Amino acid sequence: MDGNGRWAAARGLPRAMGHREGVQALKRTVRAAADLGIQCLTVFGFSTENWKRSAEEVSDLMGLVRAYVGSDLDRLKREGVRIHILGRREGLPDDIAAIVDRAERETAHNDRFLLQVAFNYGGRADIVDAMNRLARRAAESGEANPAFTEADIDGALSTHRGPPVDLIIRTSGEQRLSNFLLWEAAYAEMVFQDILWPDYGPEALNAAVGEYHRRDRRFGGRAPEPSAVAS
Repeated sequence: MDGNGRWAAARGLPRAMGHREGVQALKRTVRAAADLGIQCLTVFGFSTENWKRSAEEVSDLMGLVRAYVGSDLDRLKREGVRIHILGRREGLPDDIAAIVDRAERETAHNDRFLLQVAFNYGGRADIVDAMNRLARRAAESGEANPAFTEADIDGALSTHRGPPVDLIIRTSGEQRLSNFLLWEAAYAEMVFQDILWPDYGPEALNAAVGEYHRRDRRFGGRAPEPSAVAS
């Protein structure tokens, strides 16, 4: 969800206003995704690298978690949305960790739509954490030289509750992954849209999904050869 700061700067507003408008965009997009029949939406809210930002901006971003859950949790529960938070819980302020736990606990029974929020998340960090989990399990079971499979790693990542990733959308005109879903992106289609996140909504999401459906997904294989025609 990129471009909040640039959206605010273009209007002479503080970055915090861009982040607040980004929350409204998230609400619109979650509704639109469910209406389009998408089963799972994963959004990048706060990365392990975002701690490098100013204390004021980090505080603003944490405040958005409080505001989003406080204003929308009841609606998400009613609409059958299950929330799962990806990333490290260690290092989060106590009240944010409690909010995260509450959101997951109170929506755990929902099955219409899965909303995954990557918060204090990094793709590399998630792979490291997954491998450490697997190593600990192997040590506890007495395995001296464990041979891990791709399926083992899939199951140890924080995204293990969700389906395989089909489409990754990057907003604001940037064309890089920025440490997002690195393992899961192996065969995902990528769509880059030149729209700042606070302006995002159903129309932009529908355009991205339309682009996805025009793609020919081969997962490393070759397109089928045309049949020979004899005359």
